[in-house]
Amino acid sequence: MRPFMTKRWVFLSALACLGSGCGDRPPPAPEPEKYQWRLPAGFPTPLVPADNPMTEAKVQLGRRLFYDKRLSLNGTQSCASCHEQARAFTDGRTHGLGSTGALHRRNVQGLANIAYATSFTWANPSIPSLEVQVLSPLLGKEPVELGFGDKEEELLARLRADADLSARFAEAFPEEAEPVSMASLTRALASFERTLLSGNAPYDQYLEGNTKALSPAAKRGMELFFSERLECNHCHQGFNFQDGATHEGAGEAVLPFHNTGLYNEDGMGAYPATDPGLIELTGRPEDMGSFRSPSLRNVALTAPYMHDGSIATLSEVLDHYAAGGRARMLDSSRTSPLRSSFVRGFTLTPEEKADVVAFLEALTDPEFLTDPRFADPALHP
Repeated sequence: MRPFMTKRWVFLSALACLGSGCGDRPPPAPEPEKYQWRLPAGFPTPLVPADNPMTEAKVQLGRRLFYDKRLSLNGTQSCASCHEQARAFTDGRTHGLGSTGALHRRNVQGLANIAYATSFTWANPSIPSLEVQVLSPLLGKEPVELGFGDKEEELLARLRADADLSARFAEAFPEEAEPVSMASLTRALASFERTLLSGNAPYDQYLEGNTKALSPAAKRGMELFFSERLECNHCHQGFNFQDGATHEGAGEAVLPFHNTGLYNEDGMGAYPATDPGLIELTGRPEDMGSFRSPSLRNVALTAPYMHDGSIATLSEVLDHYAAGGRARMLDSSRTSPLRSSFVRGFTLTPEEKADVVAFLEALTDPEFLTDPRFADPALHP
């Protein structure tokens, strides 16, 4: 740099500091400590968006927000109203129920291990992250869930009016000029949801060497579950019993959706017009009736089943797949041409079916259902 340019830069720098207290500026905020995951044995580290690194302050803020009924316009519901910890973060209803009393067309999905998911609704591949997904219940109008569509500022004003909550936002997002924003709200909720890790079921204990963790029936059911005879593990695979999963070090994420032959209304594979599945967004005929495969973690507690909650029990779910699809179970001539090639049908004796159910029940993680880290902070500070 030429000398006169150096002098000019020094002069302008000094001028800029006049009245601004350059010498009194606080030192830059220290980098947050690396988040300490509490991963179940054998579980990989979840993949986290670069613009929302995990911090304990965000997680604790997100936990408070998850249980805060002020996140619904009429103050009647929180996220936890539809995602109850004791039910593995489902609600036990056939269809979701919004804060205004409107019934939804789909069954509420559980949040266990949602950190590993590659898709976040039953049939929408365009939602790339939990941060984006959170906006749907908050602001969505069809269906109405929490009811803040077009009323974001009212929601933010409500949160900013709480001095303690505002301070928690400031702690979690110290770099933000206005910490209480829709971006910080969704990032905090997503951070908490990523901590909802479940991996200490009897099945996991068995894998860790406790041979008595599974009953003889559950062991027999496990062999059947992973057999080519039943094909269950093609769509419910890996540590999370889900074919759409990602984590640090994983390859490119896949977004699998499947037609299980649940309906075949016209002989050509049609699903009810009220919810035809992935085709609703893609327009591709082959996507008729395609939905994501949910994780089977804690599946014994997440009834009723399927995207529309139309199957009540695990035993009935097995009947559905044994028949090669429920449409075929009702009428053997109605095999859907769109059903997955893995839904081929099989035969189980009553004893074998009971064994498979015993194995599915062994995927229940009691610790997850009662862990105070995931509970309402008003009850478990």
